[in-house]
Amino acid sequence: MPRVLEFKLPDLGEGLTEAEIVRWLVEVGEVVAIDQPVVEVETAKAMVEVPCPYGGVVTARFGEEGTELPVGAPLLTVAVGAPEGLDLSGASPSSTESLTSDTSASATATESSGGSGNVLVGYGTGAPAARRRRIRPDRLDRTLVRTSVPDAPAASGTAPATAATHAAPAAPVAVGVVNGQGPVPVVSPLVRRLARQHDIDLRRLAGSGPDGLILRADVDGAIRQAEETAAAKTRTARAPAAPTGVSPASAVEAPTAPAAPAAERIPLRGVRGAVADKLSRSRTEIPDATCWVDADATELMAVRAAMNAATGPSAGPKVSVLALLARICTAALARFPELNSTVDTEAREIVRLPGVHLGFAAQTERGLVVPVVRDAHTRNAESIGAEIARLTELARTGKLSPAQLTGGTFTLNNYGVFGVDGSTPIINHPEAAMLGVGRIMPKPWVHQGELAVRQVVQLSLTFDHRVCDGGTAGGFLRYVADCVEQPAVLLRTL
Repeated sequence: MPRVLEFKLPDLGEGLTEAEIVRWLVEVGEVVAIDQPVVEVETAKAMVEVPCPYGGVVTARFGEEGTELPVGAPLLTVAVGAPEGLDLSGASPSSTESLTSDTSASATATESSGGSGNVLVGYGTGAPAARRRRIRPDRLDRTLVRTSVPDAPAASGTAPATAATHAAPAAPVAVGVVNGQGPVPVVSPLVRRLARQHDIDLRRLAGSGPDGLILRADVDGAIRQAEETAAAKTRTARAPAAPTGVSPASAVEAPTAPAAPAAERIPLRGVRGAVADKLSRSRTEIPDATCWVDADATELMAVRAAMNAATGPSAGPKVSVLALLARICTAALARFPELNSTVDTEAREIVRLPGVHLGFAAQTERGLVVPVVRDAHTRNAESIGAEIARLTELARTGKLSPAQLTGGTFTLNNYGVFGVDGSTPIINHPEAAMLGVGRIMPKPWVHQGELAVRQVVQLSLTFDHRVCDGGTAGGFLRYVADCVEQPAVLLRTL
């Protein structure tokens, strides 16, 4: 007989404690294979497809799309070891709720059923998805009810009780006792608890399940009916009475002022909530300061154009302005390592970091994210540009993993793409600095003693004043500006 196992929202790593259901990938009644993705969730870091460690038939899903669940909350239940040909489509959640197992039982069942225990796509066995099958609801209810009813003692001269569980029941399938006042046809403890919470008398309900079994849908309907009745009574009680001596027919209804529109409330959760928490913590903990400088980027733009115009086998892919700025940043951090650090507030220590993991701000439909180029100090402009392009594409499609969004040591923020000249960046906690880059545009500029039109950019550096003083921050920013104005300066450090 099939066993119904409960799959809970797993720990997705990176200290995440909750996730929002974005899209269900399976329906109730579908057959799933071990490690097949069953739901897409959004965490504070990224979108993640969660695979199920069990193979079997989905009997229930918990949570609608848009619902936020904590780690450890039930996601779905799966009937493992269902007989061949058993159709389980249309299974109601209440028909399986009493059969979910505890953690230890689930672990044992996982081993016996071949479940992998893997929870993240990319870390599982990668088994192909099974062909989806659907099954008749009547067979599901009969099968699951029979597995949940204890065997009755065998009477003298009759067949063993274990055989009786395989026969179609002739009497009501299961009963529960309400307040000690008699049995009612209900099998699920959750249904009984739900009824108690809403003061629903189960004895007054007619069950829609097999043999009058009361399902969760029956209790939900009774709850809605009770709420509608209460709301109607409230409206009647609040209706104004007609003035004394005036019949209702002759009473003139006074005009009412239109109600003011309600303010829209948007929950701070997912990526937006994570950004809000990080920025608030940054401004609370870090004593930041900002310095900025205008730089003539004409020569940098000319060098980039020459790089991208090169032909032949050694030409390579196109190089972006962001890639060149990222390479300039890694060279500057090699000269001013104070800005590639973090502060251990408990130990009251500055921690100088050995490598540069360069984050770059990327705006997506889900909000602002900061993918991280690992070991940027070991890469040239071409390699950094290729990695930025790869991570940007993953960000646009919402496929960045939590690991690709954490561990940065310095952030580059090119807000010039939004058509703005300057800003005061907020440090990406727990880093120590962020370089902001405005738009590059033609402006009047004194060049070689004469007024000329040049490509000018504003560079802003926000830094943690605990890790260095203004002299160090100014030296870093001036070096970056010098490399922008005279790219040949960068050749000295290549």
